Amino acid sequence: MSPPEILQFAQQHVPRLGIATVYRNLKAMVEAGELSPVPLPGDRLYYELADKAQHHHHHFRCEVCERVFDVEGCDDTFNALLPKGFVLHAHDLTLYGLCADCSRSKPKRARA
Repeated sequence: MSPPEILQFAQQHVPRLGIATVYRNLKAMVEAGELSPVPLPGDRLYYELADKAQHHHHHFRCEVCERVFDVEGCDDTFNALLPKGFVLHAHDLTLYGLCADCSRSKPKRARA
């Protein structure tokens, strides 16, 4: 979740909660090892539970609602993409598109 998403959810329970408090608590939870930051290229930081971050997975970011979803599973095709002699140690993959909710609500274009 992003800090604004966390604020919106938390304000349902604590209406006067401010974004500065959210950021302070996020920082404390990262330092305590409870949360892990999820940096997406060209975007703000998102946060996920630290135990979830320990398991290899990727992310999908909806271009309409800007929510980020976990994408489970990963195969070994990245090694096949490497030039000869290269050794892969890690990779990070973010997919972009429309989530199920946004794709259902987006008007369909008429075909010519």
